[in-house]
Amino acid sequence: MKQRLTTFLVEFSNLKLTRPASDKIRFIEIIAVALTAIGKFIFVDCLNLRLPFVIVTILAWSIYVVYRYKKDKMVLKDWGFRTDNFKSAIKLIVPFVIVSILSFFIIGYSRGTLNMTWHILPLLITYPIWGSVQQFLTIALVAGNLNNLKSMKLKKISIIFITAILFSVVHYPSVWLMIGTFILALFYGYVYLKVKNIYALGLFHGWLGALFYYTVVNQDPFADVFLKFL
Repeated sequence: MKQRLTTFLVEFSNLKLTRPASDKIRFIEIIAVALTAIGKFIFVDCLNLRLPFVIVTILAWSIYVVYRYKKDKMVLKDWGFRTDNFKSAIKLIVPFVIVSILSFFIIGYSRGTLNMTWHILPLLITYPIWGSVQQFLTIALVAGNLNNLKSMKLKKISIIFITAILFSVVHYPSVWLMIGTFILALFYGYVYLKVKNIYALGLFHGWLGALFYYTVVNQDPFADVFLKFL
């Protein structure tokens, strides 16, 4: 009897902590993501302020995450910041990662764009952080919110396609980045709607993204962002 009462109190407490976001909040979050994307074009593409943009974006959205968490203790888990399903997400992602890496080297070799230097090592460590932020914004706040709207019901395939287009457009004007991110977002959208885990998506996003730059795109983000300050 005592155990049942304890279980009931825990479940009741969780219900009190859970305040499902309204459609208004979901639309505001989607708009905020769109404004962040516009900011990328202004501060990164036009003003060449990539590092300041990344830092400000991470700080600003981190403040919002803390704000939402104080309002709803379950929101992090709902977004996908969780570890209980990490292995399940990894199992879905790994085959895609293997095929992607092989494709990167084949495309890079055929284009003569293979540029494997030690510069990739710092990115393999740091880029998953930025990758997690991108997955949170694009997949969780766009795909996740579109999927949970109460006022309108979209098919999952439509949600995945819309999200992939948005993620691809943000990487304009690099054609190869647009193609790569479109394919990545198609697959990641499917994975997220099946198994919500931002950590797994962000980790492999960072690793694949770093490798993509040094094999297919023929760019050196480490030199472009960090070495110019030295």
